[in-house]
Amino acid sequence: MHRFRRSDAPLYYWKPIQTGIEQDDDTSEVRRLGACGPEETVEAGVRLRRPVSPHLAARLSGQTIDLAKLVETVAGPGRWIVEGAGGALVPVNDSELMVDLMLALRLPVLIVSRSGLGTINHTLLTLEALRSRSLEAAGVIMIGTPDAENRAAIETYGHVPVVGELPPLDPLTPEALGIWAVANLDRENHLAL
Repeated sequence: MHRFRRSDAPLYYWKPIQTGIEQDDDTSEVRRLGACGPEETVEAGVRLRRPVSPHLAARLSGQTIDLAKLVETVAGPGRWIVEGAGGALVPVNDSELMVDLMLALRLPVLIVSRSGLGTINHTLLTLEALRSRSLEAAGVIMIGTPDAENRAAIETYGHVPVVGELPPLDPLTPEALGIWAVANLDRENHLAL
């Protein structure tokens, strides 16, 4: 949020599906770390108690996640940052995956990956899953201690820019995150926010 606020166009954060809500509330954490006003975060969506995959959390709660209705919940102009739950191929119900939500929203996808061991395979598989469904990968943000070799491999083999490498911030505060974002996130303007 810090890096992409503009006075001429509103920017909204939305997490349509949140599991484990009693342990972690991602919307509240983004509101805090992004120093967001109440108009910048959207509360609407599916909120489930158990910290498991969306399809299982819904089933254990006696619910079914309906992506079509979920997408209708938030419609309108503006610039959007929409956070998924799990990865691209995480199931949300008996027949749909998180990637189906991405398809319904038709927004460019920003992949967030770890910086360490295993990230090359994980990130390249995610890119393949997106591209096989004609989804645009706008870039990758790597989280953790920067690793130049992993970054280079993702950019080379994935044919995608790494638009930021977020190192561990201690303490993780809105100010520290804002300073990092303004100085380091998407310096080459790959993201169309």
